[in-house]
Amino acid sequence: QVQLVESGGGLVQPGGSLRLSCAASGSIFRLNAMGWYRQAPGKQRELVAVIGSDGGVNYADSVKGRFTISRDNAKNTVYLQMNSLKPEDTAVYFCNANIRPEWYAQVQAYWGQGTQVTVSS
Repeated sequence: QVQLVESGGGLVQPGGSLRLSCAASGSIFRLNAMGWYRQAPGKQRELVAVIGSDGGVNYADSVKGRFTISRDNAKNTVYLQMNSLKPEDTAVYFCNANIRPEWYAQVQAYWGQGTQVTVSS
């Protein structure tokens, strides 16, 4: 069984910073791309940033230059450093990981439970 556990959300003032973490645990044969998505009230879930197993990254235009995604493969953990936060960054942030749980299994997408990020004065 694979689990993704997120941490680091909270309330921050505009211009502030937060760092989200997401650790994958359980049966993991291979950990492929990991990423962060967010969903604001009344809106669809959207991609924020993704990082491949080779370290290649991709960001939504709205967060380029402000957010940085990174990963620690030894810890099966992905991070999202969020700087210069804006009220429009307020959302529930979800961790996503594409994992092959066993050598004989197909790659599956797993999701964390979500962590609330609120940017408000």
